[in-house]
Amino acid sequence: MLTITQALYDKIVAHAREDHPDEACGVIAGPAGTDRPERFIPMLNAARSPTFYEFDSQDLLKLYREMDDNDEEPVVIYHSHTATEAYPSRTDISYANEPGAHYVLVSTADTDGAGEFQFRSYRIVDGEVTEEDVEVVAAY
Repeated sequence: MLTITQALYDKIVAHAREDHPDEACGVIAGPAGTDRPERFIPMLNAARSPTFYEFDSQDLLKLYREMDDNDEEPVVIYHSHTATEAYPSRTDISYANEPGAHYVLVSTADTDGAGEFQFRSYRIVDGEVTEEDVEVVAAY
């Protein structure tokens, strides 16, 4: 299960809305070994595409060095889908290389009639996708 604060949840959704119609992407880092998302890091979608996201390789290298220096790890890796449901695409699955991370997808398309966005979390390990519950809390 992903446990995330309301503030971080709101930041992910706001980023997805701001970058619409392009896909938004980013990371929430947390102290290594805690599974606790703490530091919100919105990233630039280098692809600038409504159907694909890509982290800029230089930005990603800088981020991983920074997390290493801070004894952090990527707890949440998020991106948005602008025209489809919040479920990992084949491309998303093939790029998922952090088996310990929660992969959050926000859909800014009302694909299920449930409202203006969906917020869903997955574990993706060796190409296998498992949806998990999301608990939004006021604070840790």
